[in-house]
Amino acid sequence: MATVRLENLTKRFDDVIALDGVNLDIHDQEFFVLLGQTGAGKTTVLRCIAGLEQPENGSIYFDNERVNDLTPAERDVAFVFQAHILYPHLTVYENMAFPLHPRGLPTDEIDRQVKEIAAMLHIEHLLQRNPNQLSGGETQRVGLGRAMVRHPQLFLMDEPISNLDAKLRAEMRAEIKWRQRQLETTTLYVTHDQIEAMSMADRVAVLEAGRIQQVGTPTEIYDHPANLFVAGFIGSPSMNLIPCQLTTSGDKVYLKLIGRHAVEVKSEKIAHTLIAFGRARNLVLGVHPEDLIVTTEETPENIPVEVYSFEPLGAETIVDVNLGRNEAGEDAILKSRVDPTLEVRIGQTVWIGFVPERIHIFDVDTGMALC
Repeated sequence: MATVRLENLTKRFDDVIALDGVNLDIHDQEFFVLLGQTGAGKTTVLRCIAGLEQPENGSIYFDNERVNDLTPAERDVAFVFQAHILYPHLTVYENMAFPLHPRGLPTDEIDRQVKEIAAMLHIEHLLQRNPNQLSGGETQRVGLGRAMVRHPQLFLMDEPISNLDAKLRAEMRAEIKWRQRQLETTTLYVTHDQIEAMSMADRVAVLEAGRIQQVGTPTEIYDHPANLFVAGFIGSPSMNLIPCQLTTSGDKVYLKLIGRHAVEVKSEKIAHTLIAFGRARNLVLGVHPEDLIVTTEETPENIPVEVYSFEPLGAETIVDVNLGRNEAGEDAILKSRVDPTLEVRIGQTVWIGFVPERIHIFDVDTGMALC
């Protein structure tokens, strides 16, 4: 297997900077996910690692060996594309065996390896079928099998399950993760889907406009977003971001929100950080939906708001509340994840509060997290 290191990787397409000094360290046997919006540069990273694109600057290392000058064939990577294109005139067995023939392996060894991977992916019964006889999920498994049968030192996967329906995607997420653990092959997986990233990754790198915004475990990135971009991108629903200003009254610290609303900062650690930071700059209060508490009973410290809409999802309900109009005259809508037993109606007045130790504060000017 292999470690992968990218140092100051830069790639341009005419006047467009696709990658802007990307630095990454991917550990041996790690399932590493590159997460970003369309156009962030995710696929370009994969293509540079595979040797399909040459970066203008920077270096790519496999196990501390610089591979920039190696051809794609010499790099021993398997690239799994978004669209699994199978050879239509070959059976599933022949499609899976195809990458093994150039290696000059004996027929019985090819047969053993194909059947071993087919059994691992539960597609033994499909081996004699033609591609036009496969369902979408079966095609995905055959495409993965064709890559896995080679036992490369590195898997590169470019949104391989994005074309499947929700149920099949959930099944394939678990399947890919489980098979990667069995094979112990270093894997770099690209997606724009946060659920895929959070559920599959050992670590995640968030990419935006060709730059790495944050690297960490899914829990680290969710609980401690490094900046406003990550905070607004991670999570479903994503974090509520509310412009605010710091005020004090005696020894108490408050965050002044829209209108006359203010929230007391009850965490001593966060309060000390904000006082040290000073009052001159504009701030943003960040609160995950599950940390925004909605109650139908009035309480002195909570803020009265109006229910804007709600989505019953079975195991939970997402309630949208209207905090009021911001400076641009737009409704400031906040999302809360609540117990499905809480019954609300559109237009109803409810009260909201925040879990004190779970709030996040960002600097508007730099976009960086303060606490």
